[in-house]
Amino acid sequence: MSEIHTAPFGRWPSPVTPQSISLHTRLEDAQWNPDGSALLWVEGRSGKGVLVIREGADVPRDLTEAQNVRGGVGYGGGLFSPGNGFAVFTEKDGRLYRVEYAGGSARPISPGFGASAAPVLSPDGRWVLYVHSYEGEDSLAIVDSDGRRWPRKLAEGADFYMQPVWSPRGDRIAWVDWNFPSMPWDGTVLRGAKISKDPPELEEITVLAGAADVPVFQPAFSPDGNLLAYVEERDEWDSLVVLELETGKKRILVSGTTIAEPAWVQGIRVFGWAGDGKKIHFLQKEKGFSSVHAVDLETERITQPASGPYTDLAQISVSPTGSALAYIASSCAIPKRLVVQQDKRFTIQVRSSSERLAEEEHALPEPVSWRSGDGAEVHGLFFPAHNPRFTAKGAPPAIILAHGGPTSQVPAAYSSDTVFFTSRGYACLAVIYRGSAGLGRSYRNALRGRWGEVDVADAVSGAGMLVERGLADPSRLVIKGGSAGGYTALNCLIRHPGFFRAGICLYGVTNLFTLGDGTEKFEKHYLDTMVGRLPDDREKFLAWSPAFHADKIRDPLAVFQGEEDAVVPPSQTGEIAAALARSGVPHVYRVFPGEGHGWRKAETIVSYYTEVDAFLHRHVLSA
Repeated sequence: MSEIHTAPFGRWPSPVTPQSISLHTRLEDAQWNPDGSALLWVEGRSGKGVLVIREGADVPRDLTEAQNVRGGVGYGGGLFSPGNGFAVFTEKDGRLYRVEYAGGSARPISPGFGASAAPVLSPDGRWVLYVHSYEGEDSLAIVDSDGRRWPRKLAEGADFYMQPVWSPRGDRIAWVDWNFPSMPWDGTVLRGAKISKDPPELEEITVLAGAADVPVFQPAFSPDGNLLAYVEERDEWDSLVVLELETGKKRILVSGTTIAEPAWVQGIRVFGWAGDGKKIHFLQKEKGFSSVHAVDLETERITQPASGPYTDLAQISVSPTGSALAYIASSCAIPKRLVVQQDKRFTIQVRSSSERLAEEEHALPEPVSWRSGDGAEVHGLFFPAHNPRFTAKGAPPAIILAHGGPTSQVPAAYSSDTVFFTSRGYACLAVIYRGSAGLGRSYRNALRGRWGEVDVADAVSGAGMLVERGLADPSRLVIKGGSAGGYTALNCLIRHPGFFRAGICLYGVTNLFTLGDGTEKFEKHYLDTMVGRLPDDREKFLAWSPAFHADKIRDPLAVFQGEEDAVVPPSQTGEIAAALARSGVPHVYRVFPGEGHGWRKAETIVSYYTEVDAFLHRHVLSA
């Protein structure tokens, strides 16, 4: 056993370096091709998306080289569609490309204007159905997979489109759409249409499910084309529903649980049909912990196959010719892997990192709950300061983590960020504040009209809970968040000066008045439900915008921003930095060139963690 040394919290030498984090590969999606002979996935390598294939027992190989595989509608997602012999994918330039498995360069099949996402090949491989956005107008479009014809719109008129799918017979399609001011977790419509002629045209468009207050998620046809499955949230929890297309009869197979994820990106999959059409495999979440299940369509019996050591599962894909499941899996001690599960056997296809750290070197989370200032119960995941080679006396400094969104989740997944801090001797509390998804509709909607109030109360009370339980040093608390979490962090520092020793804000929202005009279309009316509408709710906008109260910040603050951020423009954080400079508050303001809403480049990641570590040493550990 290694000797255990005594050293101050926060100063423990850690094997998790900025350089090691920068080498991690993003695993973004994985899908089987139609005959089950190949598994394809996308890896993010220092800002570039690469499409990879593994055919049979062969070793994986890259299919793309010059292109950057990235979805361009909203926050992205919906990256590719695998066919037999070739795949179609989206490029950062907005075009669709086709690449052959046998080799050769990828070539564009759609013109270079607008943005594309969620391509899906027709069963015969001749056509590609996809989401297209141009000059603020979204539509469902279609193009031939050879790129010989000009694309055409199939459906338009809604503000947003998502998750188009073909029937295996090729005679029907289905999709999800919705309109302002709703977000996709507020209410959407599931539509279906018959498709005929050459080139294809839509006939008999019908509403199959959904409403302004009933979100529907991920339509998927059964292998024989007779049924359409989807996830619906009609009451407090999700239901997995199957619709008989000929009769219109609906059956609820699973209910009273969380299945869907907030549809921030295109192409999210939480269930899939077995190849024989007799079962549906689905992912279920409970307070951030994922598990895989299967429901038998005939008996409606639900079984839970072993999920191995994994506590977070995403992008499930079921082999069309067998019972193998592919998904992106991790736990708080296991970085993301692409895994294929066959019964109880797990085969790792690719790892996102070298996995040099043993499991015992990771801080494992403890689910915690506490009462916020108004008495409401709030939840979170607590990660203790942990490094098997070091110990310290007293209570550690603690970093309170406010997630983005704000309509988002805190999964029990691997986080390089959390490991970076806990291995150095910081405790971390991931606050699942009211407004978070995954704990029922009432919990998620509790932030409506109160964003900037409830989230702040929950973060501050969470920090107080740690202090009361002796889990954190009250003189060394740090508030940290990105995007919506950055907004929460700033408001915490403004309303509770001196409570936190310091703050860290990544591309945080600062000015609610200008956010709607400066952000992408997807969130243009998000504030209508989260804060209110102008001019009636002007006082809320003013009271909860950090930009107008930055002079109240007294605690050191580090602010980080992407130069090309289209979601939270640099002007937002620039206002805060200017105010801090006028007030003489110790601060760091760093704008990373070539970055958007989050870090993708290796050099950015190294610089960010290096600067954060130095900031905490200077203002938290040495103060």
